[in-house]
Amino acid sequence: MLKGIPKILGPELLKTLMEMGHGDELLLCDGNYPRLGHPGRLIRCDGRGVPELLDAILRFMPLDTYVDYPVILMEVKAGDPYVPEIWGAYRQIIETHQPGTRDCAIDRFEFYKRGTAAYAALATGEKALYANIILKKGVVVEPVST
Repeated sequence: MLKGIPKILGPELLKTLMEMGHGDELLLCDGNYPRLGHPGRLIRCDGRGVPELLDAILRFMPLDTYVDYPVILMEVKAGDPYVPEIWGAYRQIIETHQPGTRDCAIDRFEFYKRGTAAYAALATGEKALYANIILKKGVVVEPVST
C-alpha cells in the first residue's frame, strides 16, 4: 500500500500509466464497448464509472499539449437524438486538471480503429451512452532541482 494514491488506481493500472510514453493513448470504455475495439492490453475496471477513473488518472497523467485534441470522444451516430450529458462532466474534470484542453468527437468506426491502436484500454461499468474517451499522454514536466 502507498500513500496519496486513489484506491481506484490499482497496481495494473498504475503500472500501465507508468509504462506509457508521450503520445501513447489510453482508451476508457463504457460498458457497451465491443471487444473487437480493444487493444491487446485490457484492464478490467468493472463497477467503476468513467468520470471517477478520469479524475484519478488526470491527477498523475498530463495530456499532450503538442496536439490540437488530446481528448477524443465517440461521435453520436447521425440521426440519434441522444445528447451525451456525461461529456460535460468529462470537460469539467479535464478543465480542473489541465485548463484549456480541447476535445473533439470522431465517427464511431474511426473511434474503434483508433481504440484498437491505443496503448491500453480500461473496461468500465459505465452505463452512460457514448461515454467512451481516448486520452493522449503528454510530457511530464517537473522543475529542475540544482
